[in-house]
Amino acid sequence: MAQYFELHPDNPQPRLLKQAIALLEKGGILAVPTDSSYALVCHLDDKVAADKLRSIRGVDDKHHLTLLCRDLSELANYARVDNKQYRLLKAATPGAYTFILEASKEVPRRVSHPSRKTIGLRVPEHHVLQELLALYGSALLATTLIAKGETEPLNDAHDIRERYEHQIAGVLDSGACAQEPTTVVDLTGDEPELIRQGGGDPALLGL
Repeated sequence: MAQYFELHPDNPQPRLLKQAIALLEKGGILAVPTDSSYALVCHLDDKVAADKLRSIRGVDDKHHLTLLCRDLSELANYARVDNKQYRLLKAATPGAYTFILEASKEVPRRVSHPSRKTIGLRVPEHHVLQELLALYGSALLATTLIAKGETEPLNDAHDIRERYEHQIAGVLDSGACAQEPTTVVDLTGDEPELIRQGGGDPALLGL
């Protein structure tokens, strides 16, 4: 049975966040709110958890997973970023953007894209998730929570618990979150490339 954590949206209870982190450290998968719908998250270095996350989501190893980082200093641990890329990232974070970047050696090969050696990275603008990441002290491996055979992400915490109560370890509920996907920008080429327009304004990146 998935644990259910009711968190205050502005002042999330540290005691509950620590209980949720304990589940992650035991290899559990959490459903967490973000600034662009719910996501499934797990420990970056846990292969079994990463495989389970992909299985729940119904995707293979060619699907880009995303690293959720608290800030840009953390993001730099997982991606190779030059000065030009860093300026773009600084202009758009935190926010509803996912950036495709060249993965560093810190990223386990099994979670980077198998043919391109790239990783999706984002710094979410969601207070509860930011507090979770701060207490956790590291990036989390994530994927948007879209049920198998569906196209829209799930956003109701009670519904998520009912659907996945035997597959995930916990659900964080801090009220409704956005239903718009992130804006995806590929920064691996000479110029930024807009892959998908979502909640983040591409104009901030000159796109």
